[in-house]
Amino acid sequence: MWDDKISRVQLTEHQAGGNMFKDFSIWEAVKIGGPVMYALIICSVVSVAIILERIVYFYRRSCVPRIAFMRSIREQFGKGDVKNALMVCKDVLTPFAHVVGIGLNSSHLDEKEITDAMEREIIIEIYNLERWTGIVGTIGSTAVYIGLLGTVWGIMETFRDISQAGSGGMHVAIRGISEALICTAAGLFVAIPAVVAHNYFVKRISRFVMDMELCASETASLIKGKKSGAKDV
Repeated sequence: MWDDKISRVQLTEHQAGGNMFKDFSIWEAVKIGGPVMYALIICSVVSVAIILERIVYFYRRSCVPRIAFMRSIREQFGKGDVKNALMVCKDVLTPFAHVVGIGLNSSHLDEKEITDAMEREIIIEIYNLERWTGIVGTIGSTAVYIGLLGTVWGIMETFRDISQAGSGGMHVAIRGISEALICTAAGLFVAIPAVVAHNYFVKRISRFVMDMELCASETASLIKGKKSGAKDV
């Protein structure tokens, strides 16, 4: 007897739960989430915009391999044609080309001043590469907590409504909690792509920095070798 009653109650709750999200639109999810969902939407839009902008920026500045570029610079140096080497640097949009260009423009200075000039350019290029990426990292690390805040707030509202109404039972509680969890799901939806993109940006920037440092070192060696050759002559 009691087993039959429990089975009927479970079946009723299961049917109610199955109809809970029937015809559930995104707009309804946003309305249920309230201000937290609006905040997550803003975070998502900002994150996607920065991710797309940085991907395009990195792509345009990695179109020429470092090895091929430095081969061209060495060829121009071998011919004693520094002007053509500078033209090569101007035609290439990569960060390491800018660093090499600064080194070549400073070739009339002593070795330390040339190195300092290229190091300053590396710092400027790193700043340009890292622009906006901190925002993506911040969104990735905080979006989950923003979603959890909305979930906790929604659960509190659910239990407050149940206590005030004095009725509704388990079905009302389950529905309220499930709706509150929408905020957590939205937070994860925003955070996961942002974290992945931020890690990708960090890796790409590290590669750019390595290329710039290698090019700076090789350029300094080329200039030093040219000056030493001139002294020997």
